[in-house]
Parts: sequence; C-alpha cells; structure tokens
Amino acid sequence: MRFITGFIVVTALTATLTGAGRAATADVTPPKEVVAAPAKPAEPALPAVKPTEIIVKVNGVAVTRTELDRSIQALLAQNRMPAPTDLEQKKKIEEAAQNQLISAELLYQAAKKEEIPDLDKKVEAKFDEGKSRFPTKEDFEKALKENGITTQELKDLLRRDIVISSYVEKQVAAKITVATEQAKKFYDENTDKFKKSESVHASHILIGVDPKATPEEKQKAKQKADDLLKQVNKGADFAELAKKDSTCPSGKNGGDLGEFGRGQMVKPFEEAAFALKQGETSGVVETQFGYHIIKSLGKTEGGAVPFDQAKGKIEEYLKGMEVQKQMMARIEELKKSAKIEYPGQKK
Repeated sequence: MRFITGFIVVTALTATLTGAGRAATADVTPPKEVVAAPAKPAEPALPAVKPTEIIVKVNGVAVTRTELDRSIQALLAQNRMPAPTDLEQKKKIEEAAQNQLISAELLYQAAKKEEIPDLDKKVEAKFDEGKSRFPTKEDFEKALKENGITTQELKDLLRRDIVISSYVEKQVAAKITVATEQAKKFYDENTDKFKKSESVHASHILIGVDPKATPEEKQKAKQKADDLLKQVNKGADFAELAKKDSTCPSGKNGGDLGEFGRGQMVKPFEEAAFALKQGETSGVVETQFGYHIIKSLGKTEGGAVPFDQAKGKIEEYLKGMEVQKQMMARIEELKKSAKIEYPGQKK
C-alpha cells in the first residue's frame, strides 16, 4: 500500500469536486450475472449490502459500506483503473481500499490529539478554494450530488485531511533532511531519468480552415495568411496580430504555444518550428488545421539535465520516499495496539 498524506478518499473526492479528477466517479457497480458454461457453475455474485452496513471498527469507530465504496472509487481513479467485473479482482480492490481506510482512521485518531491553530478557518478556506473552481454554485452542488456526498460530509473529509497532513508534517516530514551527497548519488545512479529532448518555444498565428472547406474557401484563408505574413515582415507586432486575427485559442496569449518537443505537433508544423532560429518567422505553413505563421521564441538543445537543475526535485522525491517509509512503519505500530473488528465476518 502506498502511503498518501491525508487519505485516499478525500484526495480523490476533492480532486473530483475541483474538476481535476472526474475519473474518481468511475461506476463501481456489481458485475453482471455470469452465465454458466457446460459442466462449470456460474461464479456467485457478491452478497447485497446496505450503505450503512459496518465493514470494520477501528478502536470502536465504525467504517461503513458507503465509506468503503468511496475509497474504492478513489483507489480506482488514483490508479486509472476501470471498475473490475471479475469477482476475485473486485475482492482484492475492496481489501486494498479497506486497508487504506483502517490506516487513515488510525492516523486520524493519533493526529487529532494534537492542536491545530485556526482549524475551522483552514477547513473553510480549503472548501472555498475547491468550490471557487466551479463556474456556478449549481455546478458545485451537482458535483456533490453526483458523488453522493453532502456539503458537511465534504467538510468533514477536508478536516480529517488537514489534521492528518499536519500530523505527518510535524511528526515526520519536518524531521527529515536529504543531504546533497544523497541527491548526487541518486542522480549518478539514474542518469537515464535526467535526459531532456530538444525543444522549441514558439508562437503562431493560425488562419483555420474547415476540413470540408471548398477550394475557394481554402484560397481565401491562404490569402489572409499571406497578407498577415507581409505585415509581420514589415515589422508589425506579431503578438498583436495573433490576438486580433488568429483562430487558435492561443491567440489570446499573443499566439504563445509554450515549449514543446518533437512529436507533440503535426509534422509540417514541427519541421518548420524546429528549423527556425530564435526570433525568426516562418513562411505560411499549411497543416490539416489551416495556415500558420510561426515565430521562434527560443530553442533548447537536448541532453542531460545538469545536477544543479535536478537537485531540488531529487531532494523532494527522496524526502517523500522516506516520509512514506516512516509513516508505513508508524501505521504498523499503531495497528499492534489497536482493536480492529470485522462485524460482518464469521468467527
């Protein structure tokens, strides 16, 4: 099991409710009935369950079927897996999700003993941050309904997440440091992970053409692109022309496409962009999207990323791995003294 700061349910649910994790709403429905093959009985379906059914008790605190189902959805979303139809696989995922919930509850019980200043304000701030990412209040409420969760339940999940995260930071993360020597050793042993391909930073003006356009319409678009190129060559501001005339969404940003590597753009566009020197402008380039005028804003040669540039991310990664290791050990210690009961299991 991979340790996650906070716990997996709130991570995926809040991601979903902020528009970043729609996959977390993957349908987790019972598999369709299996038709028996000759001489082989059909695999029995899992027994029907109630949302309020208690799955496990952790030091007397009940975990319900609803909570388990949410955890399953989150686990599937996190691993980008479809809902299983095979009963054996379904049982394995349920077991993994159940273990996540037990670990989360044990951490929460340990963490809530510590005082967190302005906890209520932090919960409201995190709640408002997620809510603000929705265009309207109705959209937010619709997302809550689709995920089968109330406003108060979401706030409770956020509270638990903040409490656990604070505990992990104070008790573990804050005490871990990564020496430069450790980071350099990792860098030297994983040189293949620190290679960067050639890339270019470019902007463009696009005069879009519908794939079903007539020859006359295509010619008209080509003529407009030619006219714009003449203006560029005479010194007109490229970004302003892009804002005014480009049919690409990048036009609002002056045509800036950011930095991209080979294989990310259609071939004619890629070849023209990579052939330019910084500050140069292409001729009119035709692709299936229409007619482009491309301007190079700079090029980065491929090769190894220097250690100094990679150092920060390496230290962050190594620290995260050590936090995970120590938290897993702490969870195992908490389990030794915990009373974990499974009411539905036969003795």
